[in-house]
Amino acid sequence: MGNDMSSVLIVDDEPDMCWVLKNLLSEKGYDIRSVQTGEAALKLLADTRFTIALLDAKLTDIDGLQLATQIKSTDPSINIIVISGYYYENDVRIQRAIDEGLVFGFIAKPFFHDDLIKMLDAVSSKQGPH
Repeated sequence: MGNDMSSVLIVDDEPDMCWVLKNLLSEKGYDIRSVQTGEAALKLLADTRFTIALLDAKLTDIDGLQLATQIKSTDPSINIIVISGYYYENDVRIQRAIDEGLVFGFIAKPFFHDDLIKMLDAVSSKQGPH
């Protein structure tokens, strides 16, 4: 798989979740960075490009969808996937964010590892041949 070009930013205030995501994705060849606040994410994005951002919908310092909006204004090409134990996929705010192209997809916690990998593969294939 040509994932060597894909770098993933994980933004989640739970260290355990960051750890799980990091281990799962680095096994698949993704280059991973993780931060625990929206502020840290925006600082990192100021000088680092990511293909994908995995955002927790509820962070200690900012709402995940607000953060998604700020990230998109920094880098319109980034693919944002929201991961949440609070929202459901049919939530109006989530649906609107997907319809408007703000977020690429949504995964509910707890999630199956395969679901996450499939979502990331979908992002990779959307970007055409590597």
